[in-house]
Amino acid sequence: MLVVHGAVLMVALGAVTVEVVHGFSSHYAHTIVSDLSEEGPEYARAAAQRPAGQGMEVFSRAYLQTHVLAAGHLLVVGLVGQPTLASPGGEVLTSRPSVARWLVSPPARSRIEDVRAGALTYLVLTSPIRTASGSTIGVLVAGANLAGLRTQRDQVLLLAGAEAAVAVAAALLSSFLVMRRLLGTVGALTRAAVAASVGDLGARLGSEGWADDEVGRLRAAFDGMLERIATGLDAQRQLLSDVSHQLRTPLTVARGHLEILERNPAAERSEVSQTTATVIRELNQMSTLVDRLLLLGRSFAPDFVEAEPAALRAFMGELFAAARVLAERSWKLCEVPDVVVVVDGAKLRGVLLNLVDNAVKATTAGDAIELGARVDPELVFWVADTGCGIAAEAQVEVLDRFRRAGPSSQEGAGLGLAIAKAVAEAHGGRVRLRSVEGQGTTVDVVLPASCVRSAPSDEGEV
Repeated sequence: MLVVHGAVLMVALGAVTVEVVHGFSSHYAHTIVSDLSEEGPEYARAAAQRPAGQGMEVFSRAYLQTHVLAAGHLLVVGLVGQPTLASPGGEVLTSRPSVARWLVSPPARSRIEDVRAGALTYLVLTSPIRTASGSTIGVLVAGANLAGLRTQRDQVLLLAGAEAAVAVAAALLSSFLVMRRLLGTVGALTRAAVAASVGDLGARLGSEGWADDEVGRLRAAFDGMLERIATGLDAQRQLLSDVSHQLRTPLTVARGHLEILERNPAAERSEVSQTTATVIRELNQMSTLVDRLLLLGRSFAPDFVEAEPAALRAFMGELFAAARVLAERSWKLCEVPDVVVVVDGAKLRGVLLNLVDNAVKATTAGDAIELGARVDPELVFWVADTGCGIAAEAQVEVLDRFRRAGPSSQEGAGLGLAIAKAVAEAHGGRVRLRSVEGQGTTVDVVLPASCVRSAPSDEGEV
């Protein structure tokens, strides 16, 4: 990759360098031609202003002695029938065949050509000298030594080449460092992926020494992916362990009663009915447990929540009507704001009824259970009771699967709060627990403010 990158850079910079040198040479040559082109008109103006009676030969000789030429420039005047006159050093041009030809036979119009004189090359502009009437009486030859052009062109080429070399070296070095970092990251990702493919999910790239750029975010995303995979597998193993443990008890109970019934073929009808009722109760418990476990399993799917608009007051009114028939308690529905919420109504209703069922189990006939919802600005649903409360040490793990806050003899699989947590998190929210042992418990289902629409519902108030 570095070789290809370097070759492309050298070709590109080489082309740029050639173009720069060519442009410089063209500009320099154009400047010389412009300077030489001024010599003819300047000579003609001076000749037109010469003293009356002064001949062209005398004027030209005096002009060449007094006229100031640029460094490296030469001037030759050839008048028909007169000796050839030249500025100091201009004899080198008169000896050239191409120039000598024009001195003998002046051209009809100006001409530009390169003339070599030994090791030197001159750019020569040959122009006819005309009288006021338009007749040609001679030729003016202006030449410029191109040695300066070559010297400056070589300097420009050297400078451009040096700059191109520095640019290529800097580009290759930076490319090497970038590719080394990228390939180092790819290598680390490859090693971690290979380790994960054989079951080792503990490999991490780490955050030390990584910048917050695309590579750093790639590293963070890869580590996060491994962390989620490891967490998911741990959760899966824990779920399988919990499920096997939870299903073992009802299966054992049902099997035990059936075995007793099998060993007693002459059992009375009442005993058969009692055994059947026990087995059915255990099977129902297993069915409920499996349904809730399936719900928890589906909570990891991206389409777990099917949010739709719902009038909050109507939703809470229906929920309250369904809850208050569960047991004789002092029921209360707090004021509910008149807004529209975008939630999965079925799953949220099941969660809140689950919380109400927990509140019923934790209270007696003289206790109060309160339901409500508010916007502050998050959307908060709560179920509060004045029951037995939850011990401080149990509040930490009560949201986990198969964890119950009440006594072990209390009915339930310990999945209600875990399901509430899963549904809330699928909405982008959370579950908040506040409880004082002996005084009661409040469970909040907190959903993000994005679930609330400011438009009021059209379904009436509760």
